[in-house]
Amino acid sequence: MRYPYLLLFFAIITAQAQSQGKPKPWAAPRTPDGQPDLQGIWTNTSLTPFERPRDLADKEFFTPAEAAAYAKQMALQQNRDRRGATAEEDVGGAYNDAWFDRGSAVSSNRRTSVVIDPKDGRVPALTPSAGNAVAARAAIVRRTSESAGDFTNNVRCLLWGTAGPPMLPGPYNNNYQIIQSKDYVTIQIEMIHDTRIIPLDGRAHLPADVHQWMGDSLGHWEGETLVVDTRNFRGDTNFRGSDGNLHLVERFTRTAPDVVIYQFTVDNPTAFTRPWTGEITMASTPGPLYEYACHEGNEALVNILKGARAQEKAAASAR
Repeated sequence: MRYPYLLLFFAIITAQAQSQGKPKPWAAPRTPDGQPDLQGIWTNTSLTPFERPRDLADKEFFTPAEAAAYAKQMALQQNRDRRGATAEEDVGGAYNDAWFDRGSAVSSNRRTSVVIDPKDGRVPALTPSAGNAVAARAAIVRRTSESAGDFTNNVRCLLWGTAGPPMLPGPYNNNYQIIQSKDYVTIQIEMIHDTRIIPLDGRAHLPADVHQWMGDSLGHWEGETLVVDTRNFRGDTNFRGSDGNLHLVERFTRTAPDVVIYQFTVDNPTAFTRPWTGEITMASTPGPLYEYACHEGNEALVNILKGARAQEKAAASAR
């Protein structure tokens, strides 16, 4: 071959030009301890449905136009300022729309559901025993409650079902502050003012007979991703029908200055017929996080019980 060195020279110049034209892959900043830096205030506010609507069938992603149309439809459908057909519907609507913060768009990934596995975007079926337990709890709520313990954790202001773990968007207060040190990651949750303290020091989980509202969370790093393994949930946490055997694995990966990809996998063989996974894009937000006191003194719950006793007394006197 003639002029081999000249050909090699041109090949090197071409390769350099091509490499200079490509943007460098983004790398997450590091904490002083060398960990990927997840710190900041993040929001998961989104109109993305948790499960894929039946009419979308196998459609995994919205087009930009479809995403905009869906957001417009949800804004109208969820508007609490719409009047009900009856006085009961109006009262059932609770607060006006000014108190809600569901966002104005679907997630930036344009997925048609938070659930990404199974592929149909739907939560797998409950086992027969878990289904029976869900029905029994619903029956307690429907009947006149005997005590505060008959109400859900949300109503009792003990734990908001979407605040985490897993951390899902709800009607408002969808903000989280992440703080890191060498041996711990702390997540402060705006809803019901809970705080998760996640050790990174390789300790073992609590004994199996020690159960907590938010489970026992332990974390470790897998490359750029924080992996959090949580067990030891209380049986009455009831995440979408889960029981005390719930095993949750969460993954936090910062993919841009203003984006954290949050994935969670639910593994609960006694409650669900198969494991399943969800994904949410969390965006940075200026904050701050505000104190959320739920209903102070639980006066609402006291009055609900008083009303139930009054209804019982009225029914007895009418006999």
